[in-house]
Amino acid sequence: MVRIKSASMDVAFSNFSLSRLDCLDRIRVGFADIPGLKAGFCLQLAIIRSLFSDEGKMNIMKTPFHLMLVPTLGCPARCRYCWSSEEGSPIMSIETVKDVVRWMRDFQDNPVTITFHGGEPLLAGAEFFRTALPLLSEGLSRLSPSFAIQTNLWRMTPEIAEILAEYSVPVGSSIDGPEHINDRQRGTGYFKKTLRGYEIARAHGLDVRFICTFTSQSVEAKEEIFNFFLKNNLTLKLHPALPSLRDDKPEEWALSPEKYGELLLYLLDKSLDHIHEIEVMNINDLCRCVFTRHGNVCTFADCMGYTFAVGPDGDIYPCYRFIGMAEYAMGNVADNPGIEELAESPAWKLMHRFRDYVDEECKECRHIRYCRGGCPYNAITPAKGEIKGVDPHCPAYKMIFDEISERLDAEMFESPMMEMGGFGAKRERMKPGIMSLVHKMVSG
Repeated sequence: MVRIKSASMDVAFSNFSLSRLDCLDRIRVGFADIPGLKAGFCLQLAIIRSLFSDEGKMNIMKTPFHLMLVPTLGCPARCRYCWSSEEGSPIMSIETVKDVVRWMRDFQDNPVTITFHGGEPLLAGAEFFRTALPLLSEGLSRLSPSFAIQTNLWRMTPEIAEILAEYSVPVGSSIDGPEHINDRQRGTGYFKKTLRGYEIARAHGLDVRFICTFTSQSVEAKEEIFNFFLKNNLTLKLHPALPSLRDDKPEEWALSPEKYGELLLYLLDKSLDHIHEIEVMNINDLCRCVFTRHGNVCTFADCMGYTFAVGPDGDIYPCYRFIGMAEYAMGNVADNPGIEELAESPAWKLMHRFRDYVDEECKECRHIRYCRGGCPYNAITPAKGEIKGVDPHCPAYKMIFDEISERLDAEMFESPMMEMGGFGAKRERMKPGIMSLVHKMVSG
């Protein structure tokens, strides 16, 4: 039984469950008599919901198709929790880039985002990007390609920055907070080298955002880390450190699901407390998932068929995290495989068996539509390629999804009016909530 509260009524429904989506759908088809909801708030919800729809300006999925190119698995850094630090690894050839163009040209019809990842992609050098970017941009012009790069910035030079700026390539980098915290887990000197590259990138007009990896040790300094990003006016995106597959002590730096869940709850509060001062991308994505009831980042979506990665030798994988693990290669771009050929590979079939497993294992979970069991890599690789469970971070996802859902329900059914702004609604001064964050995403 669902109990819906308002200032004037308390109505119990024993025969059905009235969800947020039910409310929004009823509003959209003309029903205005939903118990417990203020008319002005309903109108704002309907408008925002429409903006998140396929026809609106903020589609559910950030990109229809994502291709990750890994020029090398090499990296000059020696982050303690990382799995790829082989600086002498082979570099992708320009012939392989040409093979990528031939393969992608007729592989699918959606617009494509191409992300250079690694390893450290800048090890490929300026000439690689000077040649590869026009090949991809012009050769795949019918797919309207956009580009991105993930780099520690150590090898950033004015020459490379100019090339990336010409193609408006946004830069993702990694820094784990203040220098003493960052260098303890990423290695002495990392912080200064990354900031040196950051200054070069910014001087050439490149947009740079940082990913912060929280480990079992750094999570104890979460307040200091958050304040570092807030003080320096940096967007915060976080990753939980995973057990290393290439270390004798794989759990040493890994962030436990319980600690990860507590961290997400902390950052939800901090994101709302400083709603106009900082963007915490993970919190935005999680709220978007709950509000739209659809996974909108790869961790919470059926990514098979919409995300691929190509390694330095041209092998095709379900995701960049599988690159270098031969058993997960589905084909090679030189052979120009179609979707039907990739679907016959053991790796493809394994990913789809995981999806079927989630459908059965998680069928009673209220969050299944927008969680989808989390990341297949997190679930499968620690089990040596077997499907024995969902993403180990499931308890963390449940903690944050429950919290967001409960707050959103309370805002919809218990609060007289949110301080939304816009749309002509009368505003009351209240502490920002989930709908305030949704409104910020839509309007900003």
